[in-house]
Amino acid sequence: MKAILALVLLFPLAGALFQAALGRRVSRRWSEIAACSAVGASFLCACAAFVAGLKSTFTLSFFQWIAVDNFRVAADVFFNPLSALMALMVTFVSGIIHVYSVGYMREDEDYTRYFCYLNLFVFSMLVITYADSLVFLFVGWEGVGFCSYALIGFWYSDPAKATAGRKAFILTRIGDIALGIAIGLFFVHFGTTEISYINAHTNTLSIGAATVFGLLLLWSAVGKSAQLPLSVWLPDAMAGPTPVSALIHAATMVTAGAYLLIRLYPVVSLSRTALGAVAVVGIVTAIWAALSALGQRDIKKVLAYSTISQLGYMFLAIGAGDIAGSFSYLMSHAFFKSLLFLCAGCIIQALHEQGDIFMMGGLRRSMPKVFWLFLAGAISLGAVPPSGGFLNKDRVLLAIMNNTGTLYDVLLPAALAATFLTSLYTFRLFFVVFAKPAGEREGVSAADVKPNPWIMVDTLWPLAILGLAAGYLNLTSDWGGDEWLAGYLASVQGVVEHIGAAAVLETRIAVEDGGLALLGLIVAFALYGPYEFSPARQASRVFRGMRNLVFSGFYLDWFYLGAIAAPFRRVAGVLWTRVDEQALDARLIGSGKIFAGLSLVIRRWTTGRLSTYLGMLFLGFAALACGLALGFYLGL
Repeated sequence: MKAILALVLLFPLAGALFQAALGRRVSRRWSEIAACSAVGASFLCACAAFVAGLKSTFTLSFFQWIAVDNFRVAADVFFNPLSALMALMVTFVSGIIHVYSVGYMREDEDYTRYFCYLNLFVFSMLVITYADSLVFLFVGWEGVGFCSYALIGFWYSDPAKATAGRKAFILTRIGDIALGIAIGLFFVHFGTTEISYINAHTNTLSIGAATVFGLLLLWSAVGKSAQLPLSVWLPDAMAGPTPVSALIHAATMVTAGAYLLIRLYPVVSLSRTALGAVAVVGIVTAIWAALSALGQRDIKKVLAYSTISQLGYMFLAIGAGDIAGSFSYLMSHAFFKSLLFLCAGCIIQALHEQGDIFMMGGLRRSMPKVFWLFLAGAISLGAVPPSGGFLNKDRVLLAIMNNTGTLYDVLLPAALAATFLTSLYTFRLFFVVFAKPAGEREGVSAADVKPNPWIMVDTLWPLAILGLAAGYLNLTSDWGGDEWLAGYLASVQGVVEHIGAAAVLETRIAVEDGGLALLGLIVAFALYGPYEFSPARQASRVFRGMRNLVFSGFYLDWFYLGAIAAPFRRVAGVLWTRVDEQALDARLIGSGKIFAGLSLVIRRWTTGRLSTYLGMLFLGFAALACGLALGFYLGL
């Protein structure tokens, strides 16, 4: 088992090293085969570990990494059902995206650097998945941050894309500071940074300490998972290649924050304050991002805001005490959201890098395969019954209902409102892109559509199937299931296998959730479908005044630039021009000028003439004699 888990990690790392050292020395085809094979081999090893490990839990140590006094860190991996499933999801989705990238990057000459970063990212994400030590996990945490920065700004010759990479790197580092503080405090309290030990000894924590740890972990997760208030980096992160958006900013890296909270849930769950904060951040982010998605014109930015919103649901489930439901949603979202991003990549390339959805329309006939694939993803994202997305969202809503207190009474209707908004923006996107537009605009003609390579389209069917079906892994007994996923995760600390809601409540939630999802679909069809519904179109004009508000993400970026960045720049400008240049530099330059002037005087004495040197010698003797005479006179 130790060898299998080592290979899961080492295959992607070896692929990255191969690309860095030999990628340019072999043919393009062999470079692509090496990159895809590395992740494929890692997936097969993850499958072998899943089968061999079953529901067992154990820790394996590869080597001692740091040993300073009583601070010791080892490269340990913690295998349990949670990490086993997470590794399967990461390697499977990554493998499909690697294969898709072969077609997507077919005209890019810098493919070696691209695949090197992509392989390195998979390795870093797997370190987060398996690491038992928080210090070892932090290596993977920073590794995915670096790869995200490198891949968002992959086309760095474009200043806007390079700026987007820097923005993502800086904002996610703000969250990482909290994780670094939490690791230090964990060591101070427990004498170790091992997650398995910390979870097993949470009884030593007071409520106050648990609250501090929970809020620090929440802040760490907020940065990585692009939740409010650190969410503004993810929409701009769409500057990178579309497969990067699918892998890093939909399926894996952004879910690392939720995964961290799930792994350390025994600590977070000790504090009702921390759980409430997680839930509030989740629901506020879900609604904010859903409203922002409604105002976007760029196809990838709609999906980016959608990702932020759906991650809010994962946080909401954790805050409601159902980490099995959160993880089920995490897996399902990874499948259907990566599918939607990859379909968007097909559309953008087919339309010659056009990303504005209102410059599309009528693509159903010219891109039939992409149409059906996108529809599968939209049904899952919009939680249309009986898709997997619908079943997973039901579980989250049931978990909220299962909690008592004023906070959760408010969270339930807010979560239902987010369900309607999700369906509305999802099918707004779908109808605008694929339906023939109503009115004067005729949409895209078939002659304007460039065909996609088969490898970009036909590899997406597994994601479509899993996106639609993944929710059935957690189907409740009231609907004929056995909640297999929750049962498989039962040995994970904090997992609630059965929520225990009455059948009538479950039916009520299903009807409300499904009804709102269908209502969102109908409203989207009336507003953006192929037929002209005058009353609906007229009603939509009432909200046009809010277009700039939602398009800008409620001016959150503007607020940060005005309230934080602008004052900082003004202070930096004063320090630069007045302190550094006018004060410090001026004095240093003045000192240099003094020495330069003295050197001009001294230079006159170094003529190379014997008479000058003798004269100076006598002058020196005279000065010395005068000094001695003066001293004698003064009695010194």
